[in-house]
Amino acid sequence: MNRHIEAYLEMQAAERGAARNTLLAYAADLAELAAFTAKNGQAPEAADLETLSAYLRSLHGQVSPRTTARRLSALRGFYRFLPREGVRADDPTLLLEGPRPLPSLPKYLSEAEVDALLAAAASRPAPFARAALEILYSTGLRVSELLGLRQHQLAGGAATLIVKGKGSKERMVLLSRAAREAAAPLLGQPPTGWLFPGRDGRRAMTRQGFGLMLKQVALAAELDPARVSPHVVRHSFASHMLARGADLRSLQVLLGHADLATTQIYTHVLTERLQELVRLHHPLSQDARRG
Repeated sequence: MNRHIEAYLEMQAAERGAARNTLLAYAADLAELAAFTAKNGQAPEAADLETLSAYLRSLHGQVSPRTTARRLSALRGFYRFLPREGVRADDPTLLLEGPRPLPSLPKYLSEAEVDALLAAAASRPAPFARAALEILYSTGLRVSELLGLRQHQLAGGAATLIVKGKGSKERMVLLSRAAREAAAPLLGQPPTGWLFPGRDGRRAMTRQGFGLMLKQVALAAELDPARVSPHVVRHSFASHMLARGADLRSLQVLLGHADLATTQIYTHVLTERLQELVRLHHPLSQDARRG
């Protein structure tokens, strides 16, 4: 093993208390780096930015993004260590750009699964489960916005709500008829102020309480509770709106996103819809010919 790599690993063990598995992973990562730099006629401790960039590029498609990120972490640690030990004067990884992680696609339920969830909520004896799910799905509210609703906001069967979202920014959302009907029984309760009060009535229901209720409804709907959360319902609202023709700018307003780029995580739905349109209607498509 290269003596500088060995010294770095000894430092990780002595000063940082690195676990054995971590040391083994770093040793393997830095050994691969040394093999790569040797092909370029450089010792690992003397590798320049161009060589290190080429090494990272060589990993693309060969290992997972998580493995690449771990190897980059090992590189950064090693090249921070070398100037401290007087081995070299600079740290080339300061200018090294790692791979950009791909944005994860939002998890959402199918329309049929949402229907099952709403039906299960409606079958519960207490009305708040149905009201909460109908409002959540018809508006795409965040759970904090939902639980912050006051009874007076829905008084008189209001078809719109003004909610305060992130950064105390207000926006208007639309309530479906089903949501208004489901919420009506809650307006006749003792005026606690909260549409969804907690146990003592003085505070709103907690996120934990709402999450537990949602898991119970998911079980009643024969859905995996691990797949169901308030944010998944919000993602389902957005995905289904786009699938049925809503535009991104309108969806941005409804969701309360400050930046359209945040809303663009849902474009996977648009891609799927366009692929389906091509499959059904393009003259060279087999499905279009059969139609």
